Amino acid sequence: MVRTPLTPSERRRGERFGALLREARGDRSMVEVAAAAGLSAETLRKIETGRAPTPAFFTVAALAGALEISLDELAAVCARETAHEDPEAVPA
Repeated sequence: MVRTPLTPSERRRGERFGALLREARGDRSMVEVAAAAGLSAETLRKIETGRAPTPAFFTVAALAGALEISLDELAAVCARETAHEDPEAVPA
């Protein structure tokens, strides 16, 4: 399967998402949070650094649970920042 290349906006959104996760993680180690979410530390590292800018829904849901962040909050932050960057990219 061939993946469509990500747009610059999608890449920036992934970087913002990673930064949000790092902030929410606070003093907790990457290993601790990854284990709580059922992920490898390397997967979390890739997401936090933007190297994996479009993680799967269940990965995002697991991280949200481990970090006690609501999916609604994550979606609102991503949608708001995407709308600010590109008004035509607002989800319907």
